[in-house]
Amino acid sequence: MVVLSGPSGVGKDAVLARMKHQGLSLDYITTATTRPIRPKEIEGRDYYFYKKEDFRALIDQDELLEWAEVYGNYYGVPKAPVRESLKNGRDVMVKVDVQGAASIKRMAPEAIFIFLLPPSLEELNKRLSHRLTESPETLKRRLDTAPKELAELQMFDYFVVNEEGRIDQAVDTISAIITAEKARIHPRRIDL
Repeated sequence: MVVLSGPSGVGKDAVLARMKHQGLSLDYITTATTRPIRPKEIEGRDYYFYKKEDFRALIDQDELLEWAEVYGNYYGVPKAPVRESLKNGRDVMVKVDVQGAASIKRMAPEAIFIFLLPPSLEELNKRLSHRLTESPETLKRRLDTAPKELAELQMFDYFVVNEEGRIDQAVDTISAIITAEKARIHPRRIDL
C-alpha cells in the first residue's frame, strides 16, 4: 500500500492522473468527501461525494480506513476496496491529506508513505492562488495550514518534489520508489 500525501495545492491529483495515464499497475482508491463537486469532476472517478449525514454513517459503521475533517468538510478512504485489492495481491495507491496519512500510519505503519513537496512555499502559495477553486476564506486557511503540513515531513518514508512543468519527473520518482520497495529482501506486510 502506497500512501501519497502533501499540502493542499501541491499537485497530488495531477500526479495521480499522470500515473494512471502512463498505465502504472496500481489500484487507485477513490476518496470519499463531503465537499461540493468542482467543475469537470466526475462522481466515482475523482471522489465519492456524500452528504455529511451519510458520511457520518460510514464513520459510525467503521467503514473508513481513515477520515478527517479538513477545511470544514469530511474526507475519508473506504476500507472495502483497499482490503479487496490487497487480498488479491494488487498494489494500492491511496491519496490523503497529511492528517489522513498520520491516521493510516498508526493503523498500517508498514505502508509506503510518500510526501509530495512543492519546490518552495512561495510556489505552493502561487499554485493555490491561481486554482480559483476556493473561497477567499478557504484559500487563506489552506495557505495558513501549508507550513504546518510541511513540518510533518519526518513522518514519511520518502519525499518527491513536484516542480512546475516537470510532473513526469515526479511520477518517475514515485515509480522508482515502488520498484525499489518491491525488491526489498524483507517485504512490507499490511494487515487491515
